[in-house]
Amino acid sequence: MSKKPDLQQMLRMEAEAKLAQTTPNDAAPGASETLLHELHVHQIELEMQNEELRRSHIVLEEAHARYVDLYEFSPVGYLTLSREGLIDAINLTGSALLGKERKKLLQRRFAGFVAPHDQDSWRQYFMRMMQARTTDICELTLLRGDGTVFNARLDCLLTVDDVAAPALRVTITDITERKRLDRLLQYQNAELELAKAAAEKSNLAKSDFLSRMSHDLRTPLNAILGFAQLLEAGVPPPTEVQALRLQHIIKAGWYLLDMINDILNISVIEAGKLTLSRESVLLADVMRECQAMMEPLAHKRGIPINFLPYDPSWCVYADLTRVKQVLLNLFSNAIKYNRKHGTVEVKCSAGADRIRISIKDNGAGLPPEKIAQLFQPFNRLGQEKSAAEGTGIGLVVAKQLVELMGGTIGVDSTVGVGSEFWIELLRDVVPKTTAASDMTAQFVLPTLASRSSDVAQRRVLYVEDNPDNLMLMEQIMEEGYPQVRLLSAADGNLGVALARAHLPDVILMDIDLPGISGIEALKILRQDMATMHIPVIAISANAMLHDIESGLVAGFLRYLTKPVKIAEFQDAMNVALKFSGREKELVK
Repeated sequence: MSKKPDLQQMLRMEAEAKLAQTTPNDAAPGASETLLHELHVHQIELEMQNEELRRSHIVLEEAHARYVDLYEFSPVGYLTLSREGLIDAINLTGSALLGKERKKLLQRRFAGFVAPHDQDSWRQYFMRMMQARTTDICELTLLRGDGTVFNARLDCLLTVDDVAAPALRVTITDITERKRLDRLLQYQNAELELAKAAAEKSNLAKSDFLSRMSHDLRTPLNAILGFAQLLEAGVPPPTEVQALRLQHIIKAGWYLLDMINDILNISVIEAGKLTLSRESVLLADVMRECQAMMEPLAHKRGIPINFLPYDPSWCVYADLTRVKQVLLNLFSNAIKYNRKHGTVEVKCSAGADRIRISIKDNGAGLPPEKIAQLFQPFNRLGQEKSAAEGTGIGLVVAKQLVELMGGTIGVDSTVGVGSEFWIELLRDVVPKTTAASDMTAQFVLPTLASRSSDVAQRRVLYVEDNPDNLMLMEQIMEEGYPQVRLLSAADGNLGVALARAHLPDVILMDIDLPGISGIEALKILRQDMATMHIPVIAISANAMLHDIESGLVAGFLRYLTKPVKIAEFQDAMNVALKFSGREKELVK
């Protein structure tokens, strides 16, 4: 097997070939010719070697130039430190960073360019790196030659070979701008945290204020509307003039309550504190309730409501209470802003995944510029001076509630023809009949004629610190439940004591009480074997949604908000008395 020729042999072969091309080869060469031939070959070899060396030199110069460019003009500083920490070499970028000429930096101690407060950190880092075999990072504050400072990042690696002494290769990166941005970001984050805390504090203060405002307004409204309802339904009945005046009082009182509710609703939604209980809701049940609640108002204004037929099995996935709230607002608007002898048409239609409920009136209609303003708070679109009451908040609340339930709301309107408001909600399957609905059927409320036999020899305790509200309850009980004895307590502790002493059939409990709250009083009653079975109804001016939910979770049978509707109170009382009678039978 032949060996591959080396470089010298290749040069010899190429020289022989070139010489053969330039000299004839007619006769066998003698000794002198052979010597001359060898000299020519050697000369050609030297010329070829010189050419090869010249090309290699050019390549080396180009590589050196690239190296100089990369080394000297790199965006980071390069330097080499001896084991004593002296600068043995440094590039131009490093010289510029340290603010001195290169020749003045060589053999200078690098520690002299480290800020005083970082001297210890540099010393520990340098000693550690002179013993390590891996790269490591350190951030320091360095001094320039003119006394100014900059933030630097150092990347170091120890190099060790058999010839030269150990040296520390160092790169210096100016991170002053990055540090400035980091400090700016931290400052902005701190500012944001402060702003967030201030906003949360402001929202909490607003929520507390609205809650307190609601409570303080509902307490006197309870007396105003309660006594007005008693006078309206009293015996003997009021005169025609008195009845008219009472209607104005009651109408204004409920309107004021609607304003309070609207403001609280929008506040809770904007604060993100509204909780929804979404479930499968049978559309027929919702429409039946809305029809029962709105037909008296429609009849009073002479406006019939026409419900077009639809599939009674249709269901929506939504919050039952909030769906009714939205629909009642749309029904109310369709009646209030309708024309004389107008009509309201209700239509339900279903798509693959949504159900649309449309409420159409034939009122004055709205131009496009007013439609664009419909869902703005407190904007009544020029109806401020009309006879129809309103706050301009209802549609805003309705829109937000529908969207929170994953639905949409809209309107189609033509001036002189009327308006059609519609909502679309997610469609759902038919809900199964639950035990709760069966239990509801067992608690059919007794009629007024049958009350006396059910409530004979009963005792009811009312824990209330407001004298007007106590007087109102006394008159409600006197007229509706004449055979019930009403006991009263002005604070929570006295209420608990009277409950233990008299064991009433039902307890009516205010929440904001002197001493202990109604919630705390309820807990004490539930822990006592003698009183734990007594049904307790909350009657409170704390009407925020979380107040109601907390009350029901605490164990109140019902949670009624002030101002109390007498019919609603009577329904709750009848259920509580019936429940109390059954509990007593079980105890016996």
